[in-house]
Amino acid sequence: MSGPAIMTGAPRDVVHHAALDARMVEAVRDIRLLALASWPARVQVEFLERWHRGVAALPEVAYRPLDFGAQRRELDAIAIAAEPGHPLGDYLRESAASWSRAAALLEVLGTAQACTESIALFGRPDEVLPGDGPTAREAAGHFIQIASELDHELLAPQEQVPISATALSLQLQRDLDEFFGARVITVELDPELIAKAAAGPSRIRLRAGAAFSDYDRRQLFHHEALVHSLTAINGREQPHLRSLGLASPRVTATQEGLATFAEQITGSIDIERMKRISMRIDAVAMALEGADFLQVFRYFLDGGQNEAESFVSAQRVFRGVPLTGGHAFTKDTVYLRGLIGVHTFFRRALQQDRLRLCRWLFAGKMTLDDLVRFEPLFDDGTLAPPRWLPPWAHRASGLAGMLAFSLFANRIRMDRIADCPLD
Repeated sequence: MSGPAIMTGAPRDVVHHAALDARMVEAVRDIRLLALASWPARVQVEFLERWHRGVAALPEVAYRPLDFGAQRRELDAIAIAAEPGHPLGDYLRESAASWSRAAALLEVLGTAQACTESIALFGRPDEVLPGDGPTAREAAGHFIQIASELDHELLAPQEQVPISATALSLQLQRDLDEFFGARVITVELDPELIAKAAAGPSRIRLRAGAAFSDYDRRQLFHHEALVHSLTAINGREQPHLRSLGLASPRVTATQEGLATFAEQITGSIDIERMKRISMRIDAVAMALEGADFLQVFRYFLDGGQNEAESFVSAQRVFRGVPLTGGHAFTKDTVYLRGLIGVHTFFRRALQQDRLRLCRWLFAGKMTLDDLVRFEPLFDDGTLAPPRWLPPWAHRASGLAGMLAFSLFANRIRMDRIADCPLD
């Protein structure tokens, strides 16, 4: 990962931690959790071919053995060398531990231990949401019920017109080039992709042959490009902490919460999208309670998804873990928790006249706790403010638009502001 060199004349503690950070960036280069845990496209093809013949059988998935022992030892050494109590030191210690846990998960793919490691990284759907609210599963159930009652009435006919992957790639590429003023992110078609889309710092891949909607286009632009990709691009340009360009597992809740919040504040989310997110959380809970892949696949079918979408949704729940029930890959449980955490944080920042914190959240991939302890480092120039910001985050009036989100907040008690790192 190329980027700016460490600034000359930096304080000794900054130079020390920047060197550790550079070591961490190198150590985690091959720890690609989602990519290595996901299934090849042929698994979906073979499963659906059998399904159409009336054969309901679990998918056949094999994971290649992985050994990250050397990387985990290096991460342990980095954590030991980082200074406890220093904002950079604490960040490095926590990040190294998160990457090490991800490496441990990858080493046990396909086993029950992978579920244990996943829960340690991402939590469970029966954990309460910030502010002593409902559990993630209870909140998900609320949205599933609302969507089931209203989704067909709330979708206008023009919003249901399918858009081909080719057409969407051209439209999205135009949107991105116009925003950045250059070809910064490339949109590509990928016939091997199981998910409909995947975003990185320099490219967004769309599944070739998939059908999209206008809401999908807006969701990809505001969620994937202007949060996930944009924070990676900004993080890579940090002079001292280039790991802020990497998506460590510990930042997942904040990243997904910020990205989903961006959908909400820009009106780029529809009731079906909230239903899909919520059904994934419910499906993770079902799998942990004993449902196998086939039962979860049928759950998504019964929820209105087509066969291909149902397979993709079920695959998200079972990637990396046994398919026979009792285990789950729990990453999807973070969406509502992250959304509520980000919403609460932004509201408190608005109350305290500290909206600059909200903008700094785009300077790289970090947690809300990181952001608070990094505040003096942004003030003294150790950390750089974001080069790129989504349009809604440029002005206080744009950030204040979050208050239009109050109906959603009141429904699941988002207005509670306990457990907020700004307290």
